[in-house]
Amino acid sequence: MDIRSAQKIAWDNKVDKNFNTSNVPLEFGLLTAEVGEAFTAWRKGLPDFGEELADVFLYVAAVAEMNGIDLQDEVERKLTKNKARVYERDERGVPIRVHEPDSD
Repeated sequence: MDIRSAQKIAWDNKVDKNFNTSNVPLEFGLLTAEVGEAFTAWRKGLPDFGEELADVFLYVAAVAEMNGIDLQDEVERKLTKNKARVYERDERGVPIRVHEPDSD
């Protein structure tokens, strides 16, 4: 399944179940709660960690849909941009961006 298809299926489920489809601040609040649940599942080594990550994705997809954003296009564009970035580590070993493809 591609991101675009998942975004549509997730959105259709929200509509079918009469979940929030218009309140962006509420959706961000719910997303934040899901990120917390995913972190807790990871920290405690719970078996539902993957499911919690899926919930995070579904809330991100809903925010994208509420704002008319094709998440697949945005992810593809961002992956391309990230691949072209160049980093060097500073004296502490922290990666510092030294080349941004759009800056040339």
